[in-house]
Amino acid sequence: MNESKAAIRAWTRAQARLGLRMARPSIILGVISSLLAVAQIWCIANILGPALTTLLPVSGVASGNEPIWPFAGFAGFSMIRLAVNAASEISAATAGRAARRRLRGEVLSSIIGAGPAVLQQTHSGALAALAVDRIEALDGYFSRWAPASVLWVGAPACLFLSVLWVQPRAALILGLCGAAVPVAQAVFGIGAAVASRNQFLAMTRLQARFLDRIRGIATIVLSGRADEEASRLATAADDLRVRTMKILRVAFLSSASIDCAMIIALIAIALSDGKHALAAASDPDRQYLLKVVTDSLFALLVVPEFFAPFRGLALAYQDRALAQGAATEILALPEPQPEAESHPVRTVEAHGVTIAFEDVCFTWDASRGAALDHVSFVAPAGETTVLAGPSGAGKSTIMELLLGFIRPDSGRITFNGADMQAIVPDALARMTSWIGQRPVLFAGTLRENIMFARPDATEEEVSSALRSSSVDRFLADLPDGLETVIGEGGFGLSGGQAQRIAIARAYLKNAPILLLDEPTAYLDPVTEADVFESLKRLALKRTVILASHSTAVHMFNGRRVDLVHGRVAARQGAA
Repeated sequence: MNESKAAIRAWTRAQARLGLRMARPSIILGVISSLLAVAQIWCIANILGPALTTLLPVSGVASGNEPIWPFAGFAGFSMIRLAVNAASEISAATAGRAARRRLRGEVLSSIIGAGPAVLQQTHSGALAALAVDRIEALDGYFSRWAPASVLWVGAPACLFLSVLWVQPRAALILGLCGAAVPVAQAVFGIGAAVASRNQFLAMTRLQARFLDRIRGIATIVLSGRADEEASRLATAADDLRVRTMKILRVAFLSSASIDCAMIIALIAIALSDGKHALAAASDPDRQYLLKVVTDSLFALLVVPEFFAPFRGLALAYQDRALAQGAATEILALPEPQPEAESHPVRTVEAHGVTIAFEDVCFTWDASRGAALDHVSFVAPAGETTVLAGPSGAGKSTIMELLLGFIRPDSGRITFNGADMQAIVPDALARMTSWIGQRPVLFAGTLRENIMFARPDATEEEVSSALRSSSVDRFLADLPDGLETVIGEGGFGLSGGQAQRIAIARAYLKNAPILLLDEPTAYLDPVTEADVFESLKRLALKRTVILASHSTAVHMFNGRRVDLVHGRVAARQGAA
């Protein structure tokens, strides 16, 4: 627990350093804005001072000859400050975008680097909430909190020094009231951090539950549980509402503490300087009275500006709490596995790749035993190797190892003699095609789904892939042919049609290694035989590793490796 808190603090400090570095222009512009505010307020005081002096119960005060410079100065400083504030906002927004882009890239890299294995540990709804909502919510941390964490000291300090120079008595009051604000903010900030974490946890749970229920909507309806699940979703949504209202209550209390300090400062300065101004009214020196009134107005007008950075910090404090909550989830992601130190990073020749497993062991869960136990076999270049065995024998684990989503606990996998862990990941991805049990199809046109494998493919190459995969057989039956829009997950296509699109992708990619993981598991016998015929054509001159229970694998000529409980039980020269 302590190690987890230390890791969160370390991550937050690292992000704070990066945030301050990116927010430096915004901080400098914020300080300049405060100095311009001092100049504006001084101009206003010199405009109102002579006017108010004429209202005092004294005689002999000249009127009607107010100087022009305060009016011109106020207008000029206002225009400059407007431009400075706009530049500060733009700079802060730019820093927020850059930080979100960087963090989202890191999160997606962790998820993609871990591969499907990460989904066995974390709900996909929670991962989506992290990559989208959590990262998006951190915009305020970098665009608001980072500048505010410095400006709440820097800006009030500039204003305090200006009041101290003009009216020391008012500066003392302002300093005492300002010093009370951080104490109140610390008290309410603890509650805000806890409430914010609980609120985001409730939102993540709601998203995960909703995503699960949408995926299983058919099962829910057919089981007659629709009303019950709707009630549970309503309960989860109400829990989110309650937690959100707690955050708002804490935020209102935090804002109220600043308002109270500001009101106390205004009243105290008004009483103190008002008494001093009335006493100066009896002085025969009219210039002295004008100075007292002007200085008092300056001190009073500075008060709202003095507390504005505190208010900005209070509004941004929740953003800091969101960063701490995001740290918990980001640190829970699998860390990128280090590159092998004993081998230089390299590529291999992509023409004729021989794959060898050398005494490979891997364990998902120690309580369930090894998924692979000292597995050794060779898949020769340009040949097909069939992995056979019952469910749980380790076939899919071998596939995930070959895809680079997991790494062996011991032993090694070589491609043309090169350790797989020493191969450049991009090179490994370029030379590998994979077709699984259920092809992943995206909402979009059929063309977009096929060209996902190679966006730069020519029209001739696409046409060749359509013919080789037999997609052209059903293309004419679709309303818009290759431009037909299909739904998410291939909605609107049969299982065989979806699998043919996956085969077309593999043809288009034209990789020398082809991994087939139960590619016909959910197809009827006729469609299965037809798909296997297309796969047989695709397998020509490629190194193929096929994992399947189907008896139709006899269509593939090659070697056979029988697996039982993660061990190689037998090897045969031909399937």
